[in-house]
Amino acid sequence: MDPLIYERVAVNGINLEVSVTNRGGPKGLALLLHGFPESAFSWRFQIPLLAAEGYEVWAPNMRGYGASDKPGSVGDYALDVLLEDVAALIDVSGRDDAVLVAHDWGAVVAWMFAIRKVRPLRKLIIMNVPHPAVFRKELQRFRQLRKSWYVFFFQIPRLPEWLLLRKDAAPIADAFREMAVDKTRFPSEVTDVYRQNAQRPNALRSMINYYRSALRNAIPLRREPLPVIDIPTLLVWGVEDKALGIETTHGTDAHVEDLTIRYLDDVSHWVQQEAPEVVNAMLTDWLAGRPVGQAADYTSERLPDPAVRG
Repeated sequence: MDPLIYERVAVNGINLEVSVTNRGGPKGLALLLHGFPESAFSWRFQIPLLAAEGYEVWAPNMRGYGASDKPGSVGDYALDVLLEDVAALIDVSGRDDAVLVAHDWGAVVAWMFAIRKVRPLRKLIIMNVPHPAVFRKELQRFRQLRKSWYVFFFQIPRLPEWLLLRKDAAPIADAFREMAVDKTRFPSEVTDVYRQNAQRPNALRSMINYYRSALRNAIPLRREPLPVIDIPTLLVWGVEDKALGIETTHGTDAHVEDLTIRYLDDVSHWVQQEAPEVVNAMLTDWLAGRPVGQAADYTSERLPDPAVRG
């Protein structure tokens, strides 16, 4: 049921499948980066909103996902390579800067993209991934290390792929439903999109290689200086995240000069899919420069386009 329309875009020596909406939008480029085990489809509620607000919206299936190319080595998914993909997308768009919107693995990339100033950004929106400096600190504590067990499990060759692809990739669907608080947001017609994408040839191997590459390069990344981010940043956080504790957001203001944090109670890691009404209302206010309320202030908000609701 993926309603997005894609085109092939050549970047950084590969081809990415990219959903492009409202080309030429007067407010500039909004570039949306998804996480694991998702795809650009995870932004189905935000794409029409941002387009209606006047942005040209690009939502790529990152390398290894969907019909994007799937290079074969672990090194092809190193953070430096992923940053180059994002930079090339901005370059190809013809825009001088971008609003970067990101979740999960996309947010890992987005944080470092902003920290390293790979390309100019107008604004940064992060969903349910901590700033790397805060995460470094929290990983020294057992409570977060225990929640991150799957990162170590993914280092085993072939076994994670075999387990996740069992029963027509049912564990992929389970990952959404078991973590979600509002499980009605993930009916089979939604999770089937992710299951089918994971079953494409070499897809799951590529998706897991993000984690394999990250751990192999963990030591130099931990030593890298992390200058303060000086662009306006919005951090939206689903409090019931089972993989990342809320404490991984504490202290973020020491690393981001202009930071707005909003927490959504009774919402999981899949925040923009599970609570799109509230998330979209927050995005609309923040991008317009208006004060961003707390989650309870937006309970009556409605999706801008119910036709795209999963």
